[in-house]
Amino acid sequence: MDLSDKTRKEIGALGENVAAEYLRRRGFSILDRNFVRKTGELDLIAAEGDTLHFVEVKTVCTDSFPKTETGEDEYDPAVNLHQNKIRHVARTGEWYVLEKNWGGEWQVDGCLVWLRRRDGVARVRYLPQIV
Repeated sequence: MDLSDKTRKEIGALGENVAAEYLRRRGFSILDRNFVRKTGELDLIAAEGDTLHFVEVKTVCTDSFPKTETGEDEYDPAVNLHQNKIRHVARTGEWYVLEKNWGGEWQVDGCLVWLRRRDGVARVRYLPQIV
């Protein structure tokens, strides 16, 4: 699937789908997606054991994958996981915990997704506990 004609919103949605599948394959249950409150949005809410994971997904469409896991030779989507964004995710996570009466542990995670433009192949890097 060629991604050249996709909008930023469509690329972001594809990245979230890839991240959700990545987490599912690693034993997480996806409980909710795109939870929005005045403090921000939670891309993915997942559970693993007794812990809730609020996962912020950052996606970039690229011609080729970075040579290193950190994306040093190419644009790194982690650049958009700055402290202000993480703080908004944590605050929105607090809303979620209150609304769902969650009594267990929770954490904020990141998930970086690179989508190769010519064929839609993905590379994922999961970042647990970014707070």
